[in-house]
Amino acid sequence: MHMRKNWLFLALASILVTSKLPSYAQARGSGSDPTKVWTTDKELGLALGLFLQGSYFDAIDYYQDLLSRDERNPYLTYILAECYANTRDYVPAAHYYVSAYYLDKKDYPMSSYYAGLMFKQQGEYKQAIQWFQQFLTDNKKTPTTDPNNTNFNRQPTQKQYKDYKKFAQMEIDGCNMAMVSIKNPEPVNIINCGPNVNSAYTELSPYPLGDSMLLFSTLNRNSLEVIDSRKKYKTSEGKRNLIQAEHFMLAKKQPGYVDSFQWPLPFNDGGFNGFTPDGDGASVGNGCYSPGGNRFYFTRCHVGDSFKFVCKIFVSTFQEHQWGAPQQILDDGGDATSSNTMPFVAKVGKKEVVYFASNRKLQSRGGYDIWYSVVDPRNGTYRRPQNCGKTINSKEDELTPYYDSRVKKLYYATNGLKSMGGFDIYVADGGPSRYSNVHNMGYPINTSADEFYFIKDPVGKPDAYVVSNRIGTTALKNPTCCNDIWRIQYEPTLVIVGKVIDKKTNTLMSQSVVKMVDQKSDMNTYTSEDGNFIFQMSRNHSYVLTADKPGYTSSRATVSTMSVKRSDPDDTVNVTIYLDSIKQSFSVSNIYYDYDQATLRSESVASLDTLVHFMTDNPSLVVEIYSYTDGKGTLEYNMALSQRRAQSVMDYMEKNGIERARMSAKGFGPKNPVASETAADGKSDNAMGRQMNRRTEFRIIGDLPTRRVLYNSANSGTMDQQEKNLRIPTEAEDEPGTPGAKQPATKDEE
Repeated sequence: MHMRKNWLFLALASILVTSKLPSYAQARGSGSDPTKVWTTDKELGLALGLFLQGSYFDAIDYYQDLLSRDERNPYLTYILAECYANTRDYVPAAHYYVSAYYLDKKDYPMSSYYAGLMFKQQGEYKQAIQWFQQFLTDNKKTPTTDPNNTNFNRQPTQKQYKDYKKFAQMEIDGCNMAMVSIKNPEPVNIINCGPNVNSAYTELSPYPLGDSMLLFSTLNRNSLEVIDSRKKYKTSEGKRNLIQAEHFMLAKKQPGYVDSFQWPLPFNDGGFNGFTPDGDGASVGNGCYSPGGNRFYFTRCHVGDSFKFVCKIFVSTFQEHQWGAPQQILDDGGDATSSNTMPFVAKVGKKEVVYFASNRKLQSRGGYDIWYSVVDPRNGTYRRPQNCGKTINSKEDELTPYYDSRVKKLYYATNGLKSMGGFDIYVADGGPSRYSNVHNMGYPINTSADEFYFIKDPVGKPDAYVVSNRIGTTALKNPTCCNDIWRIQYEPTLVIVGKVIDKKTNTLMSQSVVKMVDQKSDMNTYTSEDGNFIFQMSRNHSYVLTADKPGYTSSRATVSTMSVKRSDPDDTVNVTIYLDSIKQSFSVSNIYYDYDQATLRSESVASLDTLVHFMTDNPSLVVEIYSYTDGKGTLEYNMALSQRRAQSVMDYMEKNGIERARMSAKGFGPKNPVASETAADGKSDNAMGRQMNRRTEFRIIGDLPTRRVLYNSANSGTMDQQEKNLRIPTEAEDEPGTPGAKQPATKDEE
């Protein structure tokens, strides 16, 4: 197995934090400092005892002290990494695995592999890939292993090495999948169910009752659970370890609030929380009802040696106004020490099927598998359990099955397929024995942490729950130690379906890249082979869509989802983007200045935004900015004034995000007037003509062999209306001759 299961406690019944002896960290500095009494060998023995019994938090205290006195000891470094890994404290675990690798990679050959896992579970995917690749590089040839290895370095056998190489490549593939998925998240919100549901310890098995209540299992504690495995405590029920048992709680939703829960109450139906037929302490969880609601299924987990859990499934039937005594169901495959756990009952076609997870050996694919048993409709008995098959189950663990009869899909958690972290939620079509279209549910339902217990609301819009130790979980000893229940709020599916059209021919334009940029400047791209494209949108966003193709300029389309509510239905928006040959002429609306001033007038500033948008939407273009004055004043003065005016336009565009390197400013004074400055009587001034001559023009140049089009802010009409009004300057001109005049294109420009 390539994923550790100690922290899983075999059935995810709970994550307990235990203490077998006085913690060194607590004792240090007091009058009973153990280092004054214990030798190093004795402290090593005590630390190892804690480690082997699963008390990793306390083992860390001892190993940290031992390592502080022997900082380059690879054994202490490696086993400390193991302790942190088993408490799911990924950052220090990665640090100590890396240290162990550099200290003694020969004796600790798995350190690079586990370092990769710990970086992966932090979401540090690039570093994780480097360490998985290092593991593959170091083990191109399968090394000879020591069958009598006692270094606790979990050195695999030669056969296991081959499996680990496959696992390492699968983990690399998972890292790459995760990085892609994070950039293209599913349209959902994930929120913590809050302190009325979640505590510092683990919460598990959410089961929504309609749309108003949530049944779940919990330790319901916010402080460290301390037990002493050397002692037994007398209770009215006999001798047992003092362990706070996992039990059912019920939380109602706050009236009028979305996904906010009231203070939870004990779930007293049937006395399931106090169900202890053998007089020993036990945890209960994984509750669910039959489709008709007259049977309640749950898991009872007994604490065995080394704090391993053995779980069995029980069912209680509602008869004569009360719940009957729970009865154990489903055989154990001939192994009483194996577990059956995590039941979910659903209609699959016309059959009533009990799905569950089990680590039985007979017919197992490996680890925990998803199994099913059909309920016999004649007598209510359970047919022989069947494995769900290799399409669902892997060599590793598959857990927490949930079947949605409405869409005929099976959801489950696995660490045996490509994942974003440890366990991910997968979904498959079909059931109960045949499945297809098995795929990862993606980010943010899955993260670099562990995800289990995906389940949808039974009524209304199919929001859901998931259990995860992702960042944001209520922390006990580290930010990712323990599981919380999280709410999955599905967003309406908002889709843009569009076409890229050649403006001249009004036909689909092939081989273009469509860009969708939101108000935060985050960009998604779509390579359109045939002129069609599609994007997914999120609520509360404004989008600008453009296309990019060499030799063309793009129009823009804008779409806003600011007013869309989460309760709104799915929606599809159709857009069209036009690509126009770069040789076409365009113009923006007028840009004017007051007499003898270089300051842009307010109406001109607004007009310049059109050019800013154009430059933003067509980032490969380079612009020359030409400014002109009217004929009043000396030539020398007007040349300087026009240069300042051109500069003011460039400054404005730079301020609004256009790179200065894409622009140059030139002033031409009173040259090349576009209107007469003398009135019709030949004597008085023509104020309108002077205003038109105080103008700014734009010429687009770039890496194409010919000059590009000219923008003339003095001309009236829209950009589309002015396409044929402007000429393209020839390459021989040092300055534009008469940019307002019409000239035929050169041979190269035709």
